[in-house]
Amino acid sequence: MLAPVWEVEPRADRPLIVHVNSTATGGGVSELLRGLLRHQDAGWAVIAGTADFYAVTKYLHHLLHGNADPARLDDPAMLRTYRSTIAPQADWFGERVKPGDVVILHDPQTLGLAPAIKAAGARVAWHCHIGGVVAPERGPGAVWRAFDAELGALDAVVTTLPEFAPPNVRELFVIPPAIDPLAPKNRELDPDEVAALLAEIGLTADRVSAGVTVTQSAPLPLDARVVLQVSRWDPLKDMPGVVRSVVGLPEDVHLVLAGTDPTEIPDDPEGLEVLGAVRALLAEMSEGDRARVHLLNISMKQPEYNALVVNALQRRADVVVQKSLQEGFGLTVTEAMVKGRAVVASDVGGLSQQITHGHNGLLVDPADITGLRAALVRLLDDPGSRRTLGERARASVLERYTMRRLAGDYLRVIAGGP
Repeated sequence: MLAPVWEVEPRADRPLIVHVNSTATGGGVSELLRGLLRHQDAGWAVIAGTADFYAVTKYLHHLLHGNADPARLDDPAMLRTYRSTIAPQADWFGERVKPGDVVILHDPQTLGLAPAIKAAGARVAWHCHIGGVVAPERGPGAVWRAFDAELGALDAVVTTLPEFAPPNVRELFVIPPAIDPLAPKNRELDPDEVAALLAEIGLTADRVSAGVTVTQSAPLPLDARVVLQVSRWDPLKDMPGVVRSVVGLPEDVHLVLAGTDPTEIPDDPEGLEVLGAVRALLAEMSEGDRARVHLLNISMKQPEYNALVVNALQRRADVVVQKSLQEGFGLTVTEAMVKGRAVVASDVGGLSQQITHGHNGLLVDPADITGLRAALVRLLDDPGSRRTLGERARASVLERYTMRRLAGDYLRVIAGGP
């Protein structure tokens, strides 16, 4: 029988505060929880799932972004697969929580637990980290209707933007996520550390690394100008679109695409398909353009090493790009900004919340590759602008998006009320 596991077991001598999500590694929510729990006396449980369950929850993910056919949710088998997977795990929580406890469920994978946790007398909140459309009939409305009972059991909902929330919630908290500037992914690295890490993984030297798989025609030249996107291999991150943008860039500009090894992320079944699409696109490109694209798959089996690699990549980049088609928030942008990088991002969702165009980054239409390419060239050719935007980016993150601020915001969610 499927059952959750404790990633961090809560203390038994006081009312519980427990976060619940669907994976301990490989995504922004798991990284956020690792940082948040350093500032909270809370537990963390991870649910289990089957391939069919994760196919349904990925479909729900796309619905909430307005990128799926709502009619598919009329198939009773969809919700039957979801609820049959959640039911025994809801019983598991029902036996462990009690009145006075607080449980925070993260994203659609865990929403089905709400009625059982509420029936046990605990306060239950749902933190939906995703969203992308303000027209509910395009997808979110179908989710709200299908999960009316689960939403009705909630005491509170947390979203990044108010338009991402379901209607008629008892308490709505609009809270952006955050990063830890001192964590391995964000701590200061000197140029020698950056160079050593990138050589060690085989990006800038002809080597093979146990933790990173690099696909490239030749190592990245040490004097190349670098454009970087770090993302999960997710259709909404539009990695193929980023690859297309390299055509027409100056010949000394190289593109690095880095993502978590999709074979290690069970709740994201589309990763291998997206990676395959990127590789197929590269095969069709000219030899010269293909030689300027470097693909990295980073294993999560060594989380701290993974974080240091991403840190080094972001510090090596001249410009960081995030060409998402939809984005609930976009922590990879926050991470680049806190390092003082100049960022070009799509003018969507939480990316627009973080970046003020022309002040601490540049925003572009995600469908306009010509516009993206022009923004990249503008920054690549103007070191002064890159430096100014980067300095303002770092200041804005330290002011608005630190983990200490997020922990403070969560005190309101836990206690309830305004």
